[in-house]
Amino acid sequence: MINNKQEQIVLGFDFGTKRIGVAVGQTVTQSASPLTTVPAKEGIPQQGVIQKLIKRWQPDALIVGIPCHMDGSDQPITWAARKFIVWLKQEFDIPVYEMDERLSTKDARRNLFDEGGFKALQGGQIDRVAAQLILQNWLDQQQESLK
Repeated sequence: MINNKQEQIVLGFDFGTKRIGVAVGQTVTQSASPLTTVPAKEGIPQQGVIQKLIKRWQPDALIVGIPCHMDGSDQPITWAARKFIVWLKQEFDIPVYEMDERLSTKDARRNLFDEGGFKALQGGQIDRVAAQLILQNWLDQQQESLK
């Protein structure tokens, strides 16, 4: 648990240089759902959109997927994701947690394709489903740590 509140809302982010997927989850049901995709330019999101999401959902924590190689080492995009985390911490008074996102985009793409073929892979769906997978993994880890 993040704090003493029984029900907590969390937002998860799948960071990308062109798009940032967003998912919402909550601790009562331990579930995450895809929410939206925020356009970004060279890793810089449309900050007003992020601010509106934070204001609307009033999350207790933010979870950001950190891209890394399969061996755990940093990728060129890793520093940009951490820069995004710094911005979130400076902009909002909300705890921000990192989550390993290895294979989340690949898994999201496979899940979407299995459900709806190529049409399901359009319109930023992959990014928001990847954010859902990142957030769901984080929620599962929190639940495991309570056992």
